Amino acid sequence: MLGFILRRLLLVIPSLLGLLIFTFFLIRVVPADPAAALAGENATPAQVAEIRRQYGLDQPLYVQFAVYLGQVARLDFGESAYSRRPVALDIKERLPATLELTISSLLFATLLGIPLGTMAAVYHNRWPDMLLRILSVGGIAVATFWFAIELQLLFAMQLDWLPLRGRLSPGLTPPPTLTGFYLLDSLATGRWDAFGNALSHLILPAFTLSLGGLATITRFTRAGVLDTLQKDFVTYERAQGFPQRVLIWKFVLRNSVVAAITQIGLLFGGLVAGAVVVETIFDWPGIGFYTVQAILTADYKVMLAVTLLIGVIYALVNIIVDVVHGLIDPRLREED
Repeated sequence: MLGFILRRLLLVIPSLLGLLIFTFFLIRVVPADPAAALAGENATPAQVAEIRRQYGLDQPLYVQFAVYLGQVARLDFGESAYSRRPVALDIKERLPATLELTISSLLFATLLGIPLGTMAAVYHNRWPDMLLRILSVGGIAVATFWFAIELQLLFAMQLDWLPLRGRLSPGLTPPPTLTGFYLLDSLATGRWDAFGNALSHLILPAFTLSLGGLATITRFTRAGVLDTLQKDFVTYERAQGFPQRVLIWKFVLRNSVVAAITQIGLLFGGLVAGAVVVETIFDWPGIGFYTVQAILTADYKVMLAVTLLIGVIYALVNIIVDVVHGLIDPRLREED
């Protein structure tokens, strides 16, 4: 297993390099001048030209890429035109907010999606299955931005049950930073007021972000359980007199969740990328909101850094998924 992990880590390097090359040249195709964005709206042509020379933007693209690649190797992502601070520092401060939102969404989708998918398979072609199939199709098809706005209108503005936006209420001091996750930090430091407030702010954006993942996990779990129920060993276990509940949760589900776990791994990276819309609507101070501001200001260094970060997250999550597969199915470890 250790050799497998090392091989996968080595394969990540050319993948990330290809992603960086593609993103670097694609961003430069966009008709926006990074030097003008850095100089500001009132800058003269001479000042823009000086900025372009100072940051090496007057050099050929291959030279600019070589310089940037050397900076990335030193974990130096440059300065943000939006915040006027080092990009690495901005990401470090904002990443915990995005991860807290993403992990919460994925946990909700997983803990609810696997039981729902199992129930749909057990009641195949009966009303619970029909209902869940309709809801899962709707969950995949619904537009995230529309669903987020509807939740805000209902639960925040009409019923006044949950906050409209933000991560904490104005005037409330955040808990001391241990992990950057407000829920964990407030629990660890005994800040129950901050915990309750942070949880109430997290519910709407986390539920919005989890909708597509919940539908996907439900569908894949249903398909996996249906396939496993047709296996000979299930017929044998039934003949042995195992109760239906024990048969499903002890034998069937373990042999059915491999595809669902793969989707969970892919969904994590997708949720990080999809957080751009959710964070913007809910004014959540994470990587997604930061990226939108970078796009509006043509801050290409932020866009490159965030794209590379998402690529790294995808790669690491895929390796973790493969390891989990090996733990669930020992035959995969033997093949390795």
